[in-house]
Amino acid sequence: MNSRQRRGAILLLLSVLCAVGAFVGVLSVIKNVESKVGPEKTAYRLKADVAAYKALDPGQFEKVRMPERWLPPTAVTDLDEVSGKIAVTPLKKGSLLQDDMIVERPALKAGQQEIAIMIDAATGVAGKINPGARVNIYATFEGKRAEDKPVSKVIVAGAQVIDVGKLTPLEAKDPGDTTPGRPGGEAVPITFALDTRDAQRVAYAESFASHVRLALLAPGDAAAIPPAERTYTLDGDK
Repeated sequence: MNSRQRRGAILLLLSVLCAVGAFVGVLSVIKNVESKVGPEKTAYRLKADVAAYKALDPGQFEKVRMPERWLPPTAVTDLDEVSGKIAVTPLKKGSLLQDDMIVERPALKAGQQEIAIMIDAATGVAGKINPGARVNIYATFEGKRAEDKPVSKVIVAGAQVIDVGKLTPLEAKDPGDTTPGRPGGEAVPITFALDTRDAQRVAYAESFASHVRLALLAPGDAAAIPPAERTYTLDGDK
């Protein structure tokens, strides 16, 4: 082997050694990154905005893989957790789903039943009543005789709202119809969880009251309304 061949062999050997060194260096970097990042875990991200208090569906989320060490402890890793739950705040597209963003949908208790009525959107709801809220239900009745004064009554105190529907146009009442009822406009179906007696009161007011309104109660407010304060006429202020 002449000197030129020896130099070629040496250069080839050096090239192989450099390649091996580079490969070992890459493996070392990969192992270092893996040791810092750790194993990955499945999480879920919103595919579109979700309004507050709306029911959640697995189809609203997409699966993502994230390093477990970077995943918040509140992150939802199983979509079964969203079954029967609603969003407590508006959820934005691309947000990582976390369990403090959702709560159980209000449910019926033993002895309760669902009853839904249409409530005037302008005077009865105003966008502030959501599932889980508690409200007083007021009904105003016209006098049966010409000399009778209209009367306002609290027909149910502390009624629990379990669902709020979509804004719905109402047909105007026939001018020839003298039955109490709402004029044309927009209303929202509100579903309550009530016992039988209160459900009867609400059904009666829905049919015969000239107006039914809701008054939102502050969270935790459970003060009872004395019987003497559940009925009101203008004469009471004189």
